[in-house]
Amino acid sequence: MNSNKLLWRNNSQQYGVLSKLLHWISALSVITLFASGYWMVELDYSSQWYIRAPHWHESVGILLIGLTLFRLFWRRIAGSPSSIVSHSKIEKKASALMIFLLYAALFSVLISGFLITSANDKAIAVFDWFNVSPLVLAIKNQEDIAGLVHYYVAYGIIVLAVLHAAAALKHHFFDKDNTLKRMTKS
Repeated sequence: MNSNKLLWRNNSQQYGVLSKLLHWISALSVITLFASGYWMVELDYSSQWYIRAPHWHESVGILLIGLTLFRLFWRRIAGSPSSIVSHSKIEKKASALMIFLLYAALFSVLISGFLITSANDKAIAVFDWFNVSPLVLAIKNQEDIAGLVHYYVAYGIIVLAVLHAAAALKHHFFDKDNTLKRMTKS
């Protein structure tokens, strides 16, 4: 197999290029969505961004759902590097729990956002490239309930992401192991 193909695949020591790209695109998208959501709640009707910003926020959110589904599919077929031998059992369990919580929170915030937008029973135009049909559930006040979930889970994701980054930095600077390098070096 040629070495260029090997760069794209995960191996027992580190993540491949595609896994790294998916990780960092997801991280940047989450930060951007959080920042734009935080900013958008202060917009009023007179703002030129009142319609445009939610459209972009919804579009990125829908694309992130697809990216996350593909990321899980890729993770399933490409696998993950082996645990670092120096990590304790607690660190290994905490890592697995963190990954699970990040994915669960990500899907929760994305689906709740979709349910907020769907409540008006209009399709979501993703950057005007394609439309996604709404999902109106038989839940009274769907928009309000989904909005509360969206709000609290979005803050929860940021807390989890900060903990995730702090753990990676701890491993890099204090433990001096390859945890962070697996996701940054080629």
